[in-house]
Amino acid sequence: MKILVIGHGMVGHKFLESLDEAGLRDAEVTILCEEPRPAYDRVHLSEFFSGKSADDLSLVPPGFFDRDNMLLRLNSRAVSIDRDKKTVTTGSGEVLGYDKLVLATGSYPFVPAVPGKDRKDCFVYRTIEDLEAMLECGSRAKSGVVIGGGLLGLECAKALRDMDLQTHVVEFAPRLMAVQVDDGGGRVLRRKIEELGVTVHTQKNTVEIVDGEQARHRLVFADGSHLETDMLVFSAGIRPRDELARRCGLALGPRGGVAIGANCLSADPDIYAIGECAAWNGQVFGLVAPGYDMARTAAKHIAGEAVEFTGADMSTKLKLMGVDVASIGDALGNTAGSRAYQFTDERKQVYKKIVVSECGKQLLGAVLVGDAAEYGSLLQMMLNRIALPEAPEFLILPQSDGKARPGIGVEALPASAQICSCNNVSKGQLCDAVAGGATNIVELKSCTKAGTACGGCVPLVTQVMKAEMKKQGMAVNNHLCEHFAYSRQELFHLVRVGKIRTFEALLETHGKGLGCDICKPVAASIFASCWNDFVLNKDHASLQDSNDYFLGNIQKDGTYSVVPRMPGGEVTPDGLMAVAQVAKKYGLYTKITGGQRVDLFGARVEQLPAIWEELIAAGFESGHAYGKSLRTVKSCVGSTWCRYGVDDSVGLAIELENRYKGLRAPHKIKFGVSGCTRECAEAQGKDVGVIATEKGWNLYVCGNGGMKPRHAELLASDLSKQELVRYIDRFLMFYIRTADRLQRTSVWRDNLEGGLDYLKDVIIGDKLGIAAELEADMQHVVDTYQCEWKNAVTDPETRKRFRQFVNSDQPDQNVVFVEERGQIRPANPDERGTVIPIIAKAA
Repeated sequence: MKILVIGHGMVGHKFLESLDEAGLRDAEVTILCEEPRPAYDRVHLSEFFSGKSADDLSLVPPGFFDRDNMLLRLNSRAVSIDRDKKTVTTGSGEVLGYDKLVLATGSYPFVPAVPGKDRKDCFVYRTIEDLEAMLECGSRAKSGVVIGGGLLGLECAKALRDMDLQTHVVEFAPRLMAVQVDDGGGRVLRRKIEELGVTVHTQKNTVEIVDGEQARHRLVFADGSHLETDMLVFSAGIRPRDELARRCGLALGPRGGVAIGANCLSADPDIYAIGECAAWNGQVFGLVAPGYDMARTAAKHIAGEAVEFTGADMSTKLKLMGVDVASIGDALGNTAGSRAYQFTDERKQVYKKIVVSECGKQLLGAVLVGDAAEYGSLLQMMLNRIALPEAPEFLILPQSDGKARPGIGVEALPASAQICSCNNVSKGQLCDAVAGGATNIVELKSCTKAGTACGGCVPLVTQVMKAEMKKQGMAVNNHLCEHFAYSRQELFHLVRVGKIRTFEALLETHGKGLGCDICKPVAASIFASCWNDFVLNKDHASLQDSNDYFLGNIQKDGTYSVVPRMPGGEVTPDGLMAVAQVAKKYGLYTKITGGQRVDLFGARVEQLPAIWEELIAAGFESGHAYGKSLRTVKSCVGSTWCRYGVDDSVGLAIELENRYKGLRAPHKIKFGVSGCTRECAEAQGKDVGVIATEKGWNLYVCGNGGMKPRHAELLASDLSKQELVRYIDRFLMFYIRTADRLQRTSVWRDNLEGGLDYLKDVIIGDKLGIAAELEADMQHVVDTYQCEWKNAVTDPETRKRFRQFVNSDQPDQNVVFVEERGQIRPANPDERGTVIPIIAKAA
């Protein structure tokens, strides 16, 4: 049998893989590939800008085409099909015969018919060649605009940001990702995208592109406004490549695409169509998972199996520019009688919605923006029609009562539940693979293909694997991520023993790949805990999350808060006046925090160095409110003023804060020091709590407030100051060495084998013989302390990071405030007509 495949993209290659699985190993297969390289991963195409090469993105394993019956022809374009003669003619005039023809021609980027669209430095975002041309243009450009605010448009915007361009997204619809998310999700997504330095323009219809005055192009909009840019990229959707089918008279779908039936056959019994060039029931699928399903169906049908393609679930979970976005099923609530539950947290910028049936028993769809942790369980509830709990709203509401979130464990899923839609892998297949010896995610991916396409199912695949391993009595690992086969604790010791100081050296020695947003911040934290290097030096800056990168807490409107350190909560009148003068000069909102500090809100990124300089000149240091580090040491006034106080709690609090300031840890740390048992500093709700007694100091550890409060436990009593400091040194360094990623001391203590007695044995009794080492480690941190704000403002290279735009010192005009109770606050969308322009508040 002669099989001719036109197109060697992701779906075309999946068809070739499926031929072997269908038992067609002896078929004579010829593949025409229009591009100069074999199939590569378009789903992760943007990673080309962050260091991945074309070879890294390739989907073709070495030796795949080393067989006599399969021929891949690169740079070979099909121009016509003769259905009567069953031949295909190529661009070079060659005529190839076939018994079965498979069209896997994919799609092409839609470019609106705008005058000027063909100007130089206007691109589409589709192939590696497109990306190479964009990189060349980016090297001589300062700004870039993406037309299109869908999935591909936002991926493209990330690419422009990775090239350090001032980036804009122009979208015709009233919100980003209009097909996948609703208005509420669109608002949150927009705010999060704009926080990352991308300016979003919605409801903009581009009518022409002409020469710009300040840049190469000017986009003129229908409302009379305009936008100038050096680079323009069209990413406004796709259209099926069905021109070959049109020319040879095959039936098409109502919106284009080769019309196919349940077995992926076109109107011609010898021609199949799969992927984005095919229209099933009039629908063209723009995701890779349905294309893969079509590829498997076509291969099996050619082999004589009675199989059908029955449509596809279009649910998807993505991380766009670091922002979690997920859409499940009927996300927009189009089903008759459906009802919705919604939750919005504007402070944390999280939006969640579930759509349920009229009877309230079935989940129909969901939208998750900013936090997609529930995606796996919600998707399985929808796909497997699992009955909803009595109060389904608690599936998305945060838990504040310490109770577990309602939902389903992977144990409750049937064996038939589809876990990986891209490669059609069920829970049963994963469990069988675990039973066969696949006991890590790499092995599981290799033998089942689960998680090897879009990657969205990897967390759920991991859960199934670990649950099945536990069920079979196997040991379950706690690897940090796919790049490091170690826990955070193990990685800490490898860094310490190997004296590793850079992420590149850590990857080369103990990891693989390029790293991710899990392991990079963890490594940065470990380096800071071990060596106390400046977090924004050339080796570490790129590892930090947004707060550490800008040494301030990013707020909902994209501005930052500034918290100067006030050890123990003590501050002089001159200090208060200096803080007040800074707040007044820069128009900042001021508030006393729960940790007895002054928080200044509303600082633009380019204002931060100037604000810090003025605070430093007044004697203040960074309060590390942005870091996984010591935040505050809260104190009462103690025996200095209080008639009940039995010791100087303020003096001790200042000593402790000055000793441990800047200490980096797996999570934030808070102290409290009370001058008597009346506990005005609430020390027993802190990670480290100290209470004065008639005989000395009592030391409490592992308490915290938050969503699940935990009372601290008494570690030692009636201590001298020297003993107290020694035990705190040991306790903190032992926690830093052994805790998991982002694990609070309270959770660490709950998971500590042996509990409080074991902790006492280690900290007080030196059971492990490491007490002196822990103390020495802490002393190194104390001795090498440097104020991060001071480092940032005195180092010219670091200071360059603090600009809103790479090519201008101008502020972001989109940041606006309204006045409330005599101070500013961020304007809501419906208040933007009565705003205080931020430019009026500039220094």
